Amino acid sequence: MLYWAVVCLIIAIIAGVLGFGGIAGTAAGIAKILFFIFLALLVISLVVNAMRGKGPKV
Repeated sequence: MLYWAVVCLIIAIIAGVLGFGGIAGTAAGIAKILFFIFLALLVISLVVNAMRGKGPKV
């Protein structure tokens, strides 16, 4: 999921440089939503693993 957020961010940057404001704004919005979903799933995963007594794999 983080991969897709980065892909959308790169698309937004390229579209912004080329002058496609609408596409850049949409891609940046999608990247932001995917990033926050990724963060929420990461926190949930860390909490569940902590409650099980397992530490994060290094």
